[in-house]
Amino acid sequence: MSGTRATGTDGGAAHDGAPGGPAPGGTEHLTVRREGATLVLTLNRPEARNALSLPMLVGLYDGWLAADEDEDIRSIVLTGSGGAFCAGMDLKALAGGGMAGEEYRDRLTADPDLHWKAMLRHHRPRKPVIAAVEGVCVAGGTEILQGTDIRVAAESATFGLFEVRRGLFPIGGSTVRLQRQIPRTHALEMLLTGRPYTAREAAAVGLVGHVVPDGDALGKALEIAELVNACGPLAVEAVKASVYATAGMTESDGLAAELERGWPVFATADAKEGARAFAEKRPPVYRRA
Repeated sequence: MSGTRATGTDGGAAHDGAPGGPAPGGTEHLTVRREGATLVLTLNRPEARNALSLPMLVGLYDGWLAADEDEDIRSIVLTGSGGAFCAGMDLKALAGGGMAGEEYRDRLTADPDLHWKAMLRHHRPRKPVIAAVEGVCVAGGTEILQGTDIRVAAESATFGLFEVRRGLFPIGGSTVRLQRQIPRTHALEMLLTGRPYTAREAAAVGLVGHVVPDGDALGKALEIAELVNACGPLAVEAVKASVYATAGMTESDGLAAELERGWPVFATADAKEGARAFAEKRPPVYRRA
């Protein structure tokens, strides 16, 4: 991959995948580190409130792939640096005709859908993705959020799809996905007014699941990730896949698809280990088998 390699969130160079330390990969606007079995991806352009850039999009896409390819990773946490999640598209750069990190342009040329995959529009990781939101999460930030599975927001976080206020269209998937995730009347109000929403408002309509004190979003997300990590990984991934695969089906078709995906899980060694550990009153040791 072209361009400067990442530094970890602690400022050190990315060197290995040790728990709690930097992990391989990332870019200057997207840092990657391991927290046990969780891969933490941090949008890292605080001077622009983590507005999208080419290095950020490339780093995100590579991060989703890395998490799915590493069988020791059981969950992903997405967060932002500098007290912000993501302010969306860099409108100043757009007006000026370019985005930061043009040296990554070859990646987009090779895969014209890379930016959509990075924003989780055309791509769904098989590992659960937990968002930890502090500060602004608007426009493209709210669009990326809709691609995550579990969402934690700090008390002062702000959400919204501001595109119509700028004469733009929220083309990251919001006109399709938002109405499937929150009641349509709320989805349309958010889309058509372009107004900001507080964390409490976002929780009230179901856009986020937890509201925590400022500064605690990442901690809460990692706490949830640990609960996910303690479960059987084959079961977790099958459950996530089933939820999304059956979302557009009729109930009868969905139930049939659920059986087709779920029954094989019962035949795994992990399923037997779960039952054995319960009987023996000990934590299970899952081996993804």
